[in-house]
Amino acid sequence: MKLFILGGAGYIGSHMVKQAYLSGHDIVTLDNLSTGHKDAVKNGLFEYCDLLDSNRLNELFIQHQPDAVMHFSAFSLVGESVSDPYKYYQNNVSGTLNLLKIMVDNNCKKLIFSSSAAVFGTPHYIPIDENHPKEPINPYGKSKLMVEQMLEDFDIAYGLKYVVFRYFNAAGHDAEGELSERHDPETHLLPLVIKALKRERKSISIFGTDYDTPDGTCVRDYIHVEDLCQAHLQGLEYLNEKDVNSSSYNLGNGNGFSVREIIEKVKQISKEDFLVNEESRRDGDPDVLIASSEKAKQDLGFSTKYSTLEAIIKTLL
Repeated sequence: MKLFILGGAGYIGSHMVKQAYLSGHDIVTLDNLSTGHKDAVKNGLFEYCDLLDSNRLNELFIQHQPDAVMHFSAFSLVGESVSDPYKYYQNNVSGTLNLLKIMVDNNCKKLIFSSSAAVFGTPHYIPIDENHPKEPINPYGKSKLMVEQMLEDFDIAYGLKYVVFRYFNAAGHDAEGELSERHDPETHLLPLVIKALKRERKSISIFGTDYDTPDGTCVRDYIHVEDLCQAHLQGLEYLNEKDVNSSSYNLGNGNGFSVREIIEKVKQISKEDFLVNEESRRDGDPDVLIASSEKAKQDLGFSTKYSTLEAIIKTLL
């Protein structure tokens, strides 16, 4: 298939470009490079484009005539979304609305959308399945939920079929080491721990040691980025079946790892020590976030290749 991969110069998007290319698809990456890196796009064509630029976006659809779209072009920093909600609603919601209209106008009606566990808000129960109430507690999560609601309406009105994937914590690098996580600023735990290990930062901080968890630190579900990409390819196969219904899936490992557990595992594997500081809790951090991916397993045949914390960490070293 000819695929448009929006946000393909970012962390998850660049891994998706590589995996889709290796699977035989014809790839065109669209990215405005606001947070992505052009040199991370190793395969296919690259087109500079902002989703808010309707004319440019429409021209590219007419020129390339994609069969399907994978959409990773969102701002995703929770704290920033609270301090600057306009930026998040403009890009994540208005930009996607432009995309959906242009897709329908160009008769491209298959979309894989990168959503987030942030749509659920504070968990009512663990593990979190697709039936969990959606009660986002920040503009980022709200923007993702708004897009999910828009997709439902576009399906009913225009027949645009979609698969939504809600990630928990993406982690790791490709097995060949060609790609990496290069957020600026970096906010994700694992790359920050690796920076402390490599002395690229003085220390790593644990925010809160009094959570209701076995060791008092937050527990999160980490899924390897290549496993995420394989799920997207399975979602694409699903959309290619006849008379399919649009669907949404939670993607995680199904296992929770605490902040302290991750730090100790990195020390154990690397046989190196580094400074760890204990600080007070941050606002809005739930004790535990773990996904149920049972629906994706049943419908798509989803499984994780990197099922252990050690396997994920080793791709970062």
